[in-house]
Amino acid sequence: MTSIDSLRNVLELECRKGYTNKAVIGGLDKYLHKQAGEIRQSINNPQLLSGFDELNLANSNYGSYGVDERKRWITRVLGWLDNLEKTREDTLTSPIPSRERHKTRVTAAAEPRQKQGDGLDSPITVIPGIAASAANKFSKLNVKTVRDLLYFFPRRYVDYSRIKPISELIEGEEQTVMGTIWQARVATLGRRKGTEAIVGDKTGNIRVVWFNQPYLAKKFHTNARIVISGTVSEFKSHKVFESPEWELLGDKELVHTGRLVPVYPLTQGLYPRQVRKWIKSAVDGYAWQLDDFLPSEIKSRCQLLDLSIAIAQIHYPDDQAMAKRAKARLAFDELFLLQLGVLARKRDWQEGQPSNAFHIDQEVIDKFLHCLPFTLTQAQKRVLQEILTDLKQVKAMSRLLQGEVGSGKTVIATLALLIAAANGYQGALMAPTEVLAEQHYTNICSYLSQASTQEHALPLYPGQSSEPGKSSSASPKTETIRCYIGFLPKPLTIALLTGSLSNNIKERLHDKIRQGEIDIVVGTHALIQKEVEFNKLGLAVIDEQHRFGVSQRSALRQKGFTPHVLVMTATPIPRTMALTLYGDLDLSVIDELPPGRQVVKTKWLEPQDREKAYNFLRRQVSNGRQAFIICPLIEESEVLEAKAATTEYERLSQEVFPDLKLGLLHGQMSGSEKEKVMHHFRAGELDILVSTSVVEVGIDVPRASVMMVEGAERFGLSQLHQFRGRVGRDKEQGYCLLMPEKLSPEARERLRLMENVHNGFALAEKDLELRGPGEFFGTHQSGLPDLKLAKLTDLRSMELARQEAITLFQSDPNLKKAEHQPLRQQLSRAWDRGAEWS
Repeated sequence: MTSIDSLRNVLELECRKGYTNKAVIGGLDKYLHKQAGEIRQSINNPQLLSGFDELNLANSNYGSYGVDERKRWITRVLGWLDNLEKTREDTLTSPIPSRERHKTRVTAAAEPRQKQGDGLDSPITVIPGIAASAANKFSKLNVKTVRDLLYFFPRRYVDYSRIKPISELIEGEEQTVMGTIWQARVATLGRRKGTEAIVGDKTGNIRVVWFNQPYLAKKFHTNARIVISGTVSEFKSHKVFESPEWELLGDKELVHTGRLVPVYPLTQGLYPRQVRKWIKSAVDGYAWQLDDFLPSEIKSRCQLLDLSIAIAQIHYPDDQAMAKRAKARLAFDELFLLQLGVLARKRDWQEGQPSNAFHIDQEVIDKFLHCLPFTLTQAQKRVLQEILTDLKQVKAMSRLLQGEVGSGKTVIATLALLIAAANGYQGALMAPTEVLAEQHYTNICSYLSQASTQEHALPLYPGQSSEPGKSSSASPKTETIRCYIGFLPKPLTIALLTGSLSNNIKERLHDKIRQGEIDIVVGTHALIQKEVEFNKLGLAVIDEQHRFGVSQRSALRQKGFTPHVLVMTATPIPRTMALTLYGDLDLSVIDELPPGRQVVKTKWLEPQDREKAYNFLRRQVSNGRQAFIICPLIEESEVLEAKAATTEYERLSQEVFPDLKLGLLHGQMSGSEKEKVMHHFRAGELDILVSTSVVEVGIDVPRASVMMVEGAERFGLSQLHQFRGRVGRDKEQGYCLLMPEKLSPEARERLRLMENVHNGFALAEKDLELRGPGEFFGTHQSGLPDLKLAKLTDLRSMELARQEAITLFQSDPNLKKAEHQPLRQQLSRAWDRGAEWS
């Protein structure tokens, strides 16, 4: 290796170590002062020689520089080395014959750092050793490019950093020794061949064996220095390492031993040792190419590492402190990009095209509220005012309305739809299932009919009757309702549009919507089919928004010219998480239940109390009530879950409640089958519904009074609270019986919380603390970039990233400044990979 090659290697190692002046013993200045003269003598190109003299390596003062100045200085020297290598064949004093020059170029090209043409978006097969077969296995892990490989983070580390004398090794612990190979041979270990070696240091010797790896014996030469890391065991009263990690000591940095060793999440056919080697090659050869997209002032304020250093240190940290700093930087990046994305999404929606400012007629509001048989709670009044303020703006409303089950979200949505109609615009409400859509349709018709002087059911096809005054509870599948409301200039026409309607009726509805003859339409996914064209959509309301993908919500919005949008959910989401995951939406919360609404009495029971629980259900049914029985959650398989529910349904029907009418609901049933069962249950044709966790959120079954949850410890607090919200919907007392299978101390604590805490948001905060964000949104947050390192439970990091994103967005909302171009590219990259723009 020439002194020039050595210089480059040392400088690149210094970059990887974070400009800490630890690449060589004694510091970089001592090394440079010694090497400068030898390097100068090897240069005969006057221009390059002049450039070298300007660097003044012989008198370098690197040790006195700060990190930023060290980085600039090394970049300058590496730039000079790049120029040197372009003309190296002509400038080296000892010319290499042309045949040998070719060999030198080939060797250099094999080094990843030379593969500047192979950029970060090259396939991972550019990494030496990664063949197509390995690339296919990596693709299962979503790793396809070099950039993906750099962002394929370890899930943990094994600490092999502390070297122990052999005489002090302790059985049963993971430890590391450094010694000399005294002997290595192929040996029969059990019934198969392997490798046996004796390794010693100045304190003693130890036997090391590798099962089924006889080929290692050829690698281990006598007197070679080796590092061994692994768990020490005992065999015939002697300590031994069995199949440990190993590494021969040489010029290269340790990868598998003697350090914090990364442990990656792998798939079948990929092995830890080879993956570590490949990732080390990628880090050494490509991490320096990463554009640090984070503005320097943010890095400085938040005390964050440079990106290339963070990437190098997350994979191969110098110590635990550096691993923590690397993770902090990369986790901040994820949250920062997420926040910028949702802020941009909101800006594009609200400012890309102006919306329609509604005139808010207070007389219409007052007369509608006066007709209701109840008064709004203070929380409802506050939320209504927030929504009305939005509707008055030219900027489109984009608001998330959270509220407990039964808190009164639908009446607020009805009033918003009424305001849209009063302004001459159409309104639409989309629900995730037909049962929910019909429920909303019935409720909205009920609210509006109370303000109506007369009411008509309108025919959708020739021959259908349309008698005035027909009840709004008539079959919603065959009618629209026209309400004559005295304080509006014209009657309102309300319709239900679902997938199960006949084609004839759907076509008639599509035509009426297109002509503007329907003022308010309630429906399912059928609302976003291409056949549906609104005449003048002014407000879109989306219920249980987490059940829809962002693209589906967007499809409904695109049915109008920038309509106002209100999304609703009964799923409690802690405020901090809502600000992160739904940062593109303004947040309103109805945090108060109507007066007189009874708290559902909740009790967790021991397994031996099962018969008592069954007797209680039977008494409730005999009193005209209905009950749910929820089967245990089987996370691994919805198929197994459905099978278990079917078995339980058959047992309960035949052995426990043979005289009662039971129904079954599970995720393997078709949509129409599920709808049919729920219709029967709502109509009171079933006494007990046996169901998996698919039981519909928001379903209103007024006569249901008992919710019995089997395997209750398997569910999160938020999900148990949702189940509980399905009962006690009228004035009768509701009951929730929790039947755990196994009771750990943690499970006991969670079930006690369910007994004592009835506030969904308080339970959601506790759920987030105990189980993490997956409880609310699964492993992938719909429509958002994946989070690999960031934790939504890390409130401080979330708030920090959000504040920095808001500050940057205020100064350069379109990221048009030159210094923000790398950030703009990274933002696009993060949001393009499986994420959806609203």
